[in-house]
Amino acid sequence: MSVVLYRIDERLIHGQVVMGWGPQLRVQHYVVVDDELATSEWEQDLYRLGLPDTASADFLTVGDARARLADLDDDPRRTVVLTRTVAAMGELAEGDGLRGREVNLGGLHHAAGRTERVPYVFLGRVEEEGLQALADEGVEVSARDLPGSRAVDLKALLA
Repeated sequence: MSVVLYRIDERLIHGQVVMGWGPQLRVQHYVVVDDELATSEWEQDLYRLGLPDTASADFLTVGDARARLADLDDDPRRTVVLTRTVAAMGELAEGDGLRGREVNLGGLHHAAGRTERVPYVFLGRVEEEGLQALADEGVEVSARDLPGSRAVDLKALLA
């Protein structure tokens, strides 16, 4: 399996992902799954500025990423798949797309209708339902900002 991390993080490619998770997981490739960003070359270029020379990035729509899940597993590069929203990760997981995988919650920030569950994860009803749907698809969901931090499982997040 070449995908070493599936992560939901509103910031997508940023310091925690690149400097925290990157060396620990020896990441060579980032796949950002975001319909809006997939069509914006200049924004993609900005995100690529944050990558080390040893890593590359692709920006895909949710539909394209779903169609390429098997290819990502076959790719020899150690890959991180990032979505900005729970809903986008949920679309990847539909129909057993991520069954048996783990999804990391790394950064869902304060917004209207959301409450703090851990300092870096704020959830509202929509996010709660989306995360439960991920679990119902056979995905293990937990929150962890950095590899050395304690994971908080979905049951504790929703309690």
